Order: sequence, then C-alpha cells, then structure tokens
Amino acid sequence: MKRVETILESVMFRSRWLLAPFFFGLVFAILVLLVKFAKLLAALAAASISGSEHELIVLTLTLIDAALVASLLLIIAFSGYENFVSKIGTGEHEDRPAWMGKVGFSDLKLKLMGAIVAISAVELLKAFINADRLTNTQLGWRVGIHLAFVFSGALFAVTDRLTEGKGEPH
Repeated sequence: MKRVETILESVMFRSRWLLAPFFFGLVFAILVLLVKFAKLLAALAAASISGSEHELIVLTLTLIDAALVASLLLIIAFSGYENFVSKIGTGEHEDRPAWMGKVGFSDLKLKLMGAIVAISAVELLKAFINADRLTNTQLGWRVGIHLAFVFSGALFAVTDRLTEGKGEPH
C-alpha cells in the first residue's frame, strides 16, 4: 500500500507542470499586448501632429493602461510559475527583479487587486474625459464598478492583515 501512496504522491507532485502552459500563455499575451501598444504608440505620434489635446490624453492613458496590464501579466506569470511549478534559475543575475521569488499567494492576490484598481482608475479617468459621449447612468456604473474594486481590494488587505496577525503563513 505504501508503494501505491508513493506513486500517487509522485504523480500529484509532477502534475504541477500542467500549470506551466498557463504561465507561458500569459507571456504570449504580453507579446500580443506589445503589438497593440506599438499600434497605439503610432496613433499617439500621428495625433501629436494633427490630433486634439483630448485625443492625446486618451491615447496616453490607453498606453498607461496597456503597460499596467502587461506588468500585471508578468507578475502573475513569474510568481505563479515560481510558487506552483518551479523556481526560475537566474542565479544572482543583476537584472533579476527584487520581488521575484518573494511573492507568495497572498502577496500576489494583493498585487492583483492593486493592479485591477489602478487599471480601473485609468479607465474611469478615460470615461470622465469622454463624459460628453456617455450618459449619467453609464458614468455611474463605471464609478460603481471602480468603487467595488477599491472596496474589494481594501477587504483583501484587511483580511490579509488579520490573517498575518494570527501568525498564519502568507
């Protein structure tokens, strides 16, 4: 019976590699976002010549939004891979991000919520800039959704703080 248990545990342990394609898929999504970012950058350059200030601001906010999403994807891919699949063997490479290898599940959850709130804030700012094209109801929904993200993020942080205070691991 011990042999069966050992085999099952070995299969279970190795099954973590089933997650690797998900994390590499996120890296691919960053490449797709890079293509979109390049198109937006070209549109910004064109708008700087013939566009309005309003258009420049919205395009710049859209670039910020894309950068935030790409950064979020990278954090999730790196920390998810390191937490659930395998350590990334970069040794003491000088360019290794300081947070790499130190972001646990709880930290990842808080970073995710922080990024979602930031992305939501950028989208809300774009909506306010285009407020003349939206109804009060549409603006109200966007503010409400943003506040829901802020409230959820605050709850995650409070819950994490309470759990941390009880001496439970991150």
